[in-house]
Amino acid sequence: MSRGFADEFELSGRKIGFVHRPFVIAEVGINHEGSYDKAIECVDAAAEAGADCVKFQSHITEAEMIPVDMKPGQISDEPLWDIIKRCELTEEQEHRIRDYCRKKGIIYLCTPFSREAADRLDAMGVDAFKIGSGECNNLPLIEHVARFGKPIILSTGMNDLSSIRESVEAIQRYDVPLMLMHCTSMYPTPYDKVRLGAIPELIEEFSLPVGLSDHSIGIYTCLGAVALGACALEKHFTVSRDWPGPDVPISVEPDELEDLVKGSAAVFEARGGQKDILPEEQPVIDFAYASVVSIKPIKSGEEFTLQNVWVMRPGNGAILARDLQKVLGLRAGRDLDKHVQLNPHDIDGWQA
Repeated sequence: MSRGFADEFELSGRKIGFVHRPFVIAEVGINHEGSYDKAIECVDAAAEAGADCVKFQSHITEAEMIPVDMKPGQISDEPLWDIIKRCELTEEQEHRIRDYCRKKGIIYLCTPFSREAADRLDAMGVDAFKIGSGECNNLPLIEHVARFGKPIILSTGMNDLSSIRESVEAIQRYDVPLMLMHCTSMYPTPYDKVRLGAIPELIEEFSLPVGLSDHSIGIYTCLGAVALGACALEKHFTVSRDWPGPDVPISVEPDELEDLVKGSAAVFEARGGQKDILPEEQPVIDFAYASVVSIKPIKSGEEFTLQNVWVMRPGNGAILARDLQKVLGLRAGRDLDKHVQLNPHDIDGWQA
C-alpha cells in the first residue's frame, strides 16, 4: 500500500484524519487584492481565530492563461485576466508571507495555477501543495506537482468519480500523501447543491482522508460535514466583507472563522458512539427515573391497584416504573404508608 493510500494525512507535523480534530484552512486566496499588507492582516486574523492553516493562491498570469476578455460572470463582471493580474503577489512577497506564517505558528499553504507557480513554491520549500478544483483533471500540472514528492491536497469541484480517479491514480504513482476535498464550484453554493453525501462516498471510493472546501454562506455546512467524516474544512476568509474582491462576499470574517474552529471541534467530539447507557448518566438516572410507590396507605393483604400505587420520582427504588404491571393484582405483604417505594419483600407473590 502506498503512503498516499491511507486514512491519515500529515502536514507540517499536524496529523489530519478521521480520528483527529478537524483541520481548518482559512482560504485567503486573492482577497488581499495584491496587497502584501492586507495579506499579512489576513494571516494575523486567521491565526488569532485559531485556524490551523492559511492558504493563498500563486498567480503568474502570463504563465497561467492566454490574454482573453472572458468574464467570470457568476463571480465578477471584470475580465478574469484583469482580476488575476491585479491580485498577483511577487515571489519575494510570497516568501515573506510564508516566513511570517511560520513566525505566527500557522501553516502556510498555496495553490499554484501554472507550472511556473508550482516551481516557485517548490523552490520556496513549501511543505505541501493544494490543487484547486479547476486543476483537478489537469493531469500535466498534477503530475508536475507530484514529482516534487510533497503531500497534495486535491479539491474535486466540477469533477465526477471517474475523473477524480484518474487524478488520484496519477498522484499515487509518485507515492505522495494525498487528501481529497469535496467541493461544489458555485459562488455562493446553494445549500441544496453542497451535497455533503459526497464526503462518505469519496471516503468509501478512495480510502483517503476527505475534507470539504465550501463556498456556501456561513459555517453550517462545514459543521455538518464533520459529522459525516470530513477531516478538513476550507472556507474563503477575509478580515472584512467591506473589502473589495470577487471572493469576498462568500468569505467568512474572523468571528465566523473562530466559531468554525470551535464548532467543528465540538462536532468532532460529539460524533461516533452508540446508543447505550453511560455510567456517567447514573446520577441523573437516580432522580429522573420513576419507581413504583404507594400513593395512599395500604394495609397488609390489600391488593395493589392503580388507585393505591403509581410511578413517581426518584428512580432509586427497587422496582422501576417499567415493572408496574408486575405489581398490579398482587397483595401487600405488610402495611405501607403513603409514598413508600415498593420493594419485592413488600409484595406477596412477587416474581422478578
